[in-house]
Amino acid sequence: MGDEALAYASASDLLELIAAKQVSPVELAEMYFQRIDRLDPQLNSFLFVTRDLALEHARAAEDAVMRGDQLGSLHGLPVPIKDTQMTAGVPSTMGSVVFQDRVPERNAAVVERVLQAGAVMLGKTNVPEFGMVGTCENSLGVLGRNPWNTDRTPGGSSGGAAAAVAAGLCPMATGSDGGGSLRIPANFCGIYTIKPTQGRVSGYTGLGGPPLPNIFSQAGPLTRTVRDSAILLQAMAGFDRRDQASIRRTPPDFVAATGRAIDGLRIGWTPDFGFAPVWPEVVDATSKAARVFEELGCSVEEVKMVLPEPYDSFGPIQAAGAYNNLGGYLDQYGDRMTEFARFFIDMGSRVTTEDYMRAEGRIAELKATFDDAFETCDLIMSPVSCFPAFPNETFPGSITGDSSYPVQYWNGAFTMHGNAIGHPAASVPAGFSPDGLPIGLQIIGRKFDEETVLAASAAFEEARPWVQHRPAVS
Repeated sequence: MGDEALAYASASDLLELIAAKQVSPVELAEMYFQRIDRLDPQLNSFLFVTRDLALEHARAAEDAVMRGDQLGSLHGLPVPIKDTQMTAGVPSTMGSVVFQDRVPERNAAVVERVLQAGAVMLGKTNVPEFGMVGTCENSLGVLGRNPWNTDRTPGGSSGGAAAAVAAGLCPMATGSDGGGSLRIPANFCGIYTIKPTQGRVSGYTGLGGPPLPNIFSQAGPLTRTVRDSAILLQAMAGFDRRDQASIRRTPPDFVAATGRAIDGLRIGWTPDFGFAPVWPEVVDATSKAARVFEELGCSVEEVKMVLPEPYDSFGPIQAAGAYNNLGGYLDQYGDRMTEFARFFIDMGSRVTTEDYMRAEGRIAELKATFDDAFETCDLIMSPVSCFPAFPNETFPGSITGDSSYPVQYWNGAFTMHGNAIGHPAASVPAGFSPDGLPIGLQIIGRKFDEETVLAASAAFEEARPWVQHRPAVS
């Protein structure tokens, strides 16, 4: 198997090759580092590469294989970590000048679990400042780019992770999603992801101080295949007493779910959730993708949902959280922060108790709206985004209409609702725009029901395979 074929092999295949002693974890890590050296200057998908540490751990993984030790579910597999996730002894900047010198003492829970499963950390992937927006620009001056067209954004906030997976710089990567930060970059970069149910993966950050409630964000996988996401999610998931929102029940078998039959499922389809304008090529690709499920034995009916504009409705909660966590840095670093970070933190300083409580009330209404829809639907499908990947450092303002928030928010028009209600939601590669940019289909499931989302995703993948498509930078 040549290096390019090996680079684009599925994680599940690589794990089998490692266990069978047909591929060395050291050779695999070195191969990915060679690709990173050659290709990543075009993408900036990595903020840091942990070459020495990775090779040390890869050699230990290889020794374990040769000894015949029991192997973890990710044993010897090179996996980069999103730079918003704390890594002990490795810089964790969150894409900001505020934290450019931070080297944490402890790992975040998601990092603990991935490393305990035997993964080899390749490095830290690029993020927008503080992970706040659906692009990949930060105050460190490192602009992330899309491997399908380097003039376009890879999305965010897991933009570097998605670009690295799409370009074959790693087989899988960790990410997180607080308003679409897994699904938007997966959509823009033509790969797969699933945001799990809120609390499925521990939100313990590894940082000191009293725990704060995590209302929206959830860690999850970014991969090229559905099965690979199930494997990584299986390693990530599980109860953690350090996170007060952690789900106490044992996670289901996500990997087994990818082989489950889906005939008879009731699919609700919406092109716009009743409130947002969507580019015609996005509606065309995603509506055709939704209709594929009729071929697979499902019923597909348009669901009449009219949702509120998400950031006008729920944004005050996120903004207040941003100000609570970061407001103290404005005086010292504000003039060096990105425009959006300054705007968002400042907006949080003006959120009133009434604003916050109204937002909580709208979330309760939103949960009821989805509960009503799930009485007659097993899954709800929509576009992931209103538009394909747009040019770097710009946003498509012509479709935003009137809003009290800047146009950046519209990047997550269809994703943030899933964060507000805490349901699992995936982005499945569904097609391409006329100029060759990926377009994703969003699949939303009932709370705690990642299995049906994964089963439907895998069935679609088998019916309309996507892994044969390679981006320009690959």
